[in-house]
Amino acid sequence: MDEGRDTVRQSAVLASAVIAVVGAFIGSGAAGGTPIQKAAGGALAADATPIAPGGPAFAIWTPIYLGLLAYAIWQSLPAQKADPRQRRLGYPIAASLILNAAWILSIQFGFLAASVPVIVALLAVLVWAFRITRSSPPKNLVETVVADGTVGLYLGWVCVATAANITALLVAVGFTGFGLSADAWSVLIIAIAGLVGAFLAISGRGRLTPTLSLCWGLAWVAVARLTGDLLSTPTAIAAIAAATAVVLLTVFARIRSPKVALP
Repeated sequence: MDEGRDTVRQSAVLASAVIAVVGAFIGSGAAGGTPIQKAAGGALAADATPIAPGGPAFAIWTPIYLGLLAYAIWQSLPAQKADPRQRRLGYPIAASLILNAAWILSIQFGFLAASVPVIVALLAVLVWAFRITRSSPPKNLVETVVADGTVGLYLGWVCVATAANITALLVAVGFTGFGLSADAWSVLIIAIAGLVGAFLAISGRGRLTPTLSLCWGLAWVAVARLTGDLLSTPTAIAAIAAATAVVLLTVFARIRSPKVALP
């Protein structure tokens, strides 16, 4: 019975990876559709909200998707079939792939409000996967890269994407900020993202990939606010400060946990 369940799990991860890649292909506009940044009335464009990262930030999806594909293939090998760690990790990653595709479709069809609970669910699933990778060590370098590294990179970026998505919805529905300025709200949201990054750095004992992708996103928020059409020096300074703090905390946590050589 366990062997049958393992086969189903491996197949589910592979199928989910295919669905996610097809969704990403559609979302990129390569199939003739509308690119994500231009879909939903441009709500997620680089100049749509003060929290939106610059367009080049989305290049991080390339290593994330490559990592997810590598994991889907690797976990389907016979050696991983009955691996206790993969039994725990497989379904969360499969769920994240399906949610990723659902998010792209919701944006493509202009359902911005529906995209927020989807991306929040995606974030929750990735936190679940991150906890699994944190609770037990990988058995070799390949697993370290394709499982732990991919989950960390994925999670860090989705933290930034969730903040940007929620902000885009608030702007779209005409949120006035309860009397606070747009800059004040932007700095507050950036500060929350920084606190999340600090939590991941400390709880992950200095893992590099969550910090890398989260700070990549924050850096491109800063670039967009300093050079784009929607300028905001306070937001840019807050993003730079948050990214710097997360990097320093990651280094500190890694020094305090020298035996944790995980990405």
